[in-house]
Amino acid sequence: QVQLVESGGGLVQPGGSLRLSCTASGSIFSSAAMGWYRQAPGKQRELVASIGSSGLTYYDDSVKGRFTISRDNAKKTVYLQMNSLKPEDTAVYYCNLAWGANRSWGRGTQVTVSS
Repeated sequence: QVQLVESGGGLVQPGGSLRLSCTASGSIFSSAAMGWYRQAPGKQRELVASIGSSGLTYYDDSVKGRFTISRDNAKKTVYLQMNSLKPEDTAVYYCNLAWGANRSWGRGTQVTVSS
């Protein structure tokens, strides 16, 4: 089972920026699709952004133009650069790895956008 460890969350004012990181164990990272999901209190977990093994990216409409997902296969790490943060971005952010039948989740990192 792949282990995923997220970091980089915190408290930020509206309009601010944060960069989330997720580092994977094991040897399948470079072949896997990676995603960032978020879950706000009382809401379902939703996909924010994803990046395939080829580098192809997807963004939810709510974050297009503000968030950027990237990956460093040598470091087995996926990043989520979040700019122009809004209060509605407040949630626990989870990293996800998908490779064939393998699905792994991190424990999540809290992002709070508040003045």
